[in-house]
Amino acid sequence: LGRDITLESLKADGFDAVYLGLGAGGSRKLGIPGEDTGNVLSGIGFLGSVREKRQPDFKGKRIVVVGGGNVAMDAARTALRLGAASVQLFCLEARSEMPANSWEIAEAMEDGIFINNSWGPKEVFSEDGHVSRILFKECSSVFQNGRFSPQYNEDNVIGIDADFLIVAIGQSVVTE
Repeated sequence: LGRDITLESLKADGFDAVYLGLGAGGSRKLGIPGEDTGNVLSGIGFLGSVREKRQPDFKGKRIVVVGGGNVAMDAARTALRLGAASVQLFCLEARSEMPANSWEIAEAMEDGIFINNSWGPKEVFSEDGHVSRILFKECSSVFQNGRFSPQYNEDNVIGIDADFLIVAIGQSVVTE
């Protein structure tokens, strides 16, 4: 338009309202020890790096994806296509509760993604500043009275060796 757009200039041009649809371009964090170590990626960030052709080298690597939605499925399938030796997906939800489209889940499994239902991350361990192992705890239920409120069995844990962790548990609003 060749000029600065302000609320006043829009009103002067006859607009009665302004709607800003900014989206949610950030990624949620797990809130667990070790998640800030090297080779921990956000799902959205990882997929963006692939789109920009600056993705990490996954050839022969063990990849763990945390999340049960469509972004998690996309990240897992993309990691496999980039040459990962193995890709495991862990999510809090039982298979019937997963938010991903059923066809996304089926296609991920057909591709060779192993889906571990009802497990939540507890801690990320590192060696030389990079992910080496992830500890998961059993999730006994995800929702209480229709609200997201995961309950865990802290006595039932498993450890998974990994070279990369991709976290795809939802998005947050970036205000910067």
